[in-house]
Amino acid sequence: MGDPPNILLIMMDQHRWDALSAVSDWVSTPHMDRIAAEGMRADRAYTNSPVCVPARVSLATGRYPHNTGVWENCRYDLPGDAPTWMRSVRDAGYSTSVFGKTHLHRHVGDLRDRVDLVRSWGLEHVDEIAGPRASTKTSSNLTDLWDQHGVREAYVRDVQNRVKRDPWAVRPSPLPFDLYPDVYVGRQAAGWLQAHADPRPWMCWVSFSGPHEPWDCPEPYASRFDPAAMPAPIVAPDGTSADRPRGLLDKRPDLGIPPEDVARMRADYAGNLALIDDQVGELLRVVEERGEMDNTVIAVVSDHGEMNGDFGMIYKQNFLDPSARIPFLLRAPGVPPGTVLDDPVELMDVGATLVDLAGGEPVAGSHARSLLPVLTQERRRHRQAAMSEFRGETMIATPQWKMAVNKAGDTYLLFDLESDPHETHNLAGSPEHRNTQDRLRSLMLRRLVSTLR
Repeated sequence: MGDPPNILLIMMDQHRWDALSAVSDWVSTPHMDRIAAEGMRADRAYTNSPVCVPARVSLATGRYPHNTGVWENCRYDLPGDAPTWMRSVRDAGYSTSVFGKTHLHRHVGDLRDRVDLVRSWGLEHVDEIAGPRASTKTSSNLTDLWDQHGVREAYVRDVQNRVKRDPWAVRPSPLPFDLYPDVYVGRQAAGWLQAHADPRPWMCWVSFSGPHEPWDCPEPYASRFDPAAMPAPIVAPDGTSADRPRGLLDKRPDLGIPPEDVARMRADYAGNLALIDDQVGELLRVVEERGEMDNTVIAVVSDHGEMNGDFGMIYKQNFLDPSARIPFLLRAPGVPPGTVLDDPVELMDVGATLVDLAGGEPVAGSHARSLLPVLTQERRRHRQAAMSEFRGETMIATPQWKMAVNKAGDTYLLFDLESDPHETHNLAGSPEHRNTQDRLRSLMLRRLVSTLR
């Protein structure tokens, strides 16, 4: 047996699945592409909930919202004794750290008041920031720097103005480049890795707060991408049956965002991802300078996606692909370079995979599954289907089909992903697809029953 591998977990916030240049030509992410080329990219990866808090709680614990009771964003504190993948890695003999956003506890007040709580989950070194909106009313090491440089008030005014008046406004952040959250997180993590002298293997969780809105990418990245070169938004899905049940998606109207504003949002989003990707490149450079690249596991995920004008919507909170489908990359010993996995994968699976690679004990009560058996061909299939939940509704996705049911258990979304990859033809309620709907419902019920504990 060789030395235990180091672990670098790179996480974005609101990074949609297709915003990788390994997948699409409207973004540029060469460093993340390198990770995919030297390892694996899961093509059908889904969040366990298309909103921050429940998705992150599922990632930490390997449990679904129907287990945790966290169905939407709320003031929630993950208990200090909750079994987590981070503690399993630490207990396997690792030096552990987190930089950036966890959102596993209430993002109010001073985040440093809850450092002991974060450490109880298995994270020894903690430098946490809140998300873009919560940073207007919380304190952290980063906001202290904003105060010292006299820029915090301008940041708060800017975010509040966007939220109240023009939610899809695109303009550079009033923060100086060096104090932009994604730059801060990347540099703090890189500094910790450069200075790391602990004889134990290390696990570093780098959790960027971008490319989450607001669309405030700083220069020079704000001008890097031409709005005219951005892909046109996907049109709203049609309802082929007037009788089909309704769900949360039906309560989210088309906002009527002008096409030119959609293009500007996408160009700004691409710029923010390019900024983050350059920070990822710096992290890779530090690992290489330490001589540890050959024995370092690198994973890349996001908590959920971003509609970015598709279907006339922004943000997330639905089960359509721009919101629910996420990037999922893994570079690890034994993983064949250039692997593209078509099996459904869930966000929580990254935790089980990292514990497996670290030689740790499986997390008690976790429903996450390690990807290693399928990547090393010890097992043929990873999952038959991926499941996601939000506000009492449930989605299940196989390689061909996606179905969502409302709180009453009635199917309101059904898409044939092979013939309709953009999900523009809703087949829910269609008589000719009743057998498919029944089969998927049975699959969903079996999964729910098997994961009740």
